[in-house]
Amino acid sequence: MKKIWLVGLVFMLALGLAASAAVKNPDTLVVATIGDQNTMDPAWCYDTASGEVIYNTMDNLFKYDGESTEKLLPMLATVVPSVENGLITQAPDGTTYIDVPIRKGVKFHDGTELTPEDVEYCIERAMIFDRSGGPSWMFWEPFSGIKYSSIEECAKDLAGVDDFSKVPPEILKKVYDEWVDPAVEVKPGNIVEFRLPKPYPPILQILTHGASWSAIYSKAWAISKGAWDGKATTWQNYHDPQREDDPLYNSEMGSGPYVLTKWDPGVEVTMEAFEDYWAGAPKIKHAVIKTVEEWGTRRLMLESGDADIVYVPRQYLSQVEGMDGVRIIKNLPTLSNAVIFFNSGVAEGSKYVGSGKLDGNGIPLDFFADLNVRKAFCYAFDYKTYIDEAWLGQAIQPTGPIVKGLAYYPENSPVYTYDLAKAEEYLKKAYNGEVWKKGFKMTMVYNSGNDMRKTALEILRDNIESLNPKFHVEVVGVQWSSFLDALVGGQMPVYMLGWLADYPDPHNFVSPYMASNGTFMGFQGDALINLAKEKFDPLIEKGITQLAPEDRRATYAELQKLAYEYAIDIFPVQATGVHVERTWVKGWYYNPMRPGTDFYSLSKSED
Repeated sequence: MKKIWLVGLVFMLALGLAASAAVKNPDTLVVATIGDQNTMDPAWCYDTASGEVIYNTMDNLFKYDGESTEKLLPMLATVVPSVENGLITQAPDGTTYIDVPIRKGVKFHDGTELTPEDVEYCIERAMIFDRSGGPSWMFWEPFSGIKYSSIEECAKDLAGVDDFSKVPPEILKKVYDEWVDPAVEVKPGNIVEFRLPKPYPPILQILTHGASWSAIYSKAWAISKGAWDGKATTWQNYHDPQREDDPLYNSEMGSGPYVLTKWDPGVEVTMEAFEDYWAGAPKIKHAVIKTVEEWGTRRLMLESGDADIVYVPRQYLSQVEGMDGVRIIKNLPTLSNAVIFFNSGVAEGSKYVGSGKLDGNGIPLDFFADLNVRKAFCYAFDYKTYIDEAWLGQAIQPTGPIVKGLAYYPENSPVYTYDLAKAEEYLKKAYNGEVWKKGFKMTMVYNSGNDMRKTALEILRDNIESLNPKFHVEVVGVQWSSFLDALVGGQMPVYMLGWLADYPDPHNFVSPYMASNGTFMGFQGDALINLAKEKFDPLIEKGITQLAPEDRRATYAELQKLAYEYAIDIFPVQATGVHVERTWVKGWYYNPMRPGTDFYSLSKSED
């Protein structure tokens, strides 16, 4: 047994030395990861695995400047519109016009030339496509002035019906004529004009490379494949199809640096360099994404050099640390967070509030309406221990709902620290001293199977209970579907959830966390909802309609500060990412809005 092990060890060392001695397959770059692609159609795509392929085969109007999520550069556009350069203008009624000059001489993969009409078609098709659970809402919100989130909602509202199938033909055409068609127009001078009823600053980021839903492809090719014919009277026939019925499901005709040559779902995607790419031919000639679910296999591929970039789960990172010829880049900030929520108005009949009274055997339904209680819980959480032990130090404590890495992130906003003396002070003030005198009993909830959230709530429980023997807190996990039902039903007094950015703008975080009708705040009870209506909603509306960056920065700094002052939630963690590659890979950079590998930026050479 020992002899066999030694022979294997020598063999593995030999593989490592061979791999580090010379670059393996210098014209080919292989990524080994988990998960597979869902589609090749930008109008359908709402996942990063599919987005990675679209990112490399199709271009957008704009792109991020390297690692920045704030600075944009032109891509298929020739300039980034701004108020300063006169390409963003506003009419007296608030209507905002964005003119985008389109680059000439760009070729699609079939050799035909890109035109402004292709851009208009792709965005309008995304609006009418509007598949269930898809990304089309990101166009409907700005193009409707935040009035509608889908074309179905618009059509049903105009028709005065609850069933989309009952919308009459004349209303369907009216929807196109009044909402879809005016949103994107081609103007003389090779210009595409976007029309918004009111300012919506994130619109440029929604149109930027990495946002798969706004990738540009050939209109003529799409129609020839059986996609929407571009007519006002037919859009409903191409709306919300089944994935397998989407004619653009498994092919592409973009203008990006790579051409899709093979897609074997669940196994492999292969792309070849597009030598006529407008920005210059790629250095990597063959780009391969392999779906390899088993960690041991990915590890061997990395060690032998058969894979250049490999997905490594956090718990296996120690197995590649010190591996010859391997580079590990840690502490990459993600645009997501996990939050512990307070419900200021728990629904009647909840099983998580004990007696439902402040009698030592429960909590009143409006327990967290008291700011003192919320502040005490914020001070009772041990942020550093949670990050160091649960996340192995590979996370940060954000300063509020807006996460680090976003434009306008308020770096200097105050944060809560672990301070049991402060927690005790505020709990002694709560309910005029009755909380400390009588004690309480309650339950905090997480979705079962999520051990990181379980650990967070257990830390909070232990610290709260340590303050007073009359405090009793239980932590329970429930099935995801039951958790969501309890959330919508307002049943849970304290619970933990997370949010991942759709686009890199603070509106995408303050809206769910702080708006009175937000995805989260809308279920946090009357006291917090009313607080949001009075203090937060006006600022949120202000932030999304401001054009000057310095004005938006000030608005979001104020919102972040208010989230702290009113202790609306506990904001314990923003996890960081890890990238693992062979040292012969050159040019890799990190941008949290990129859905996977940017093959065009990479090359391979010896150290």
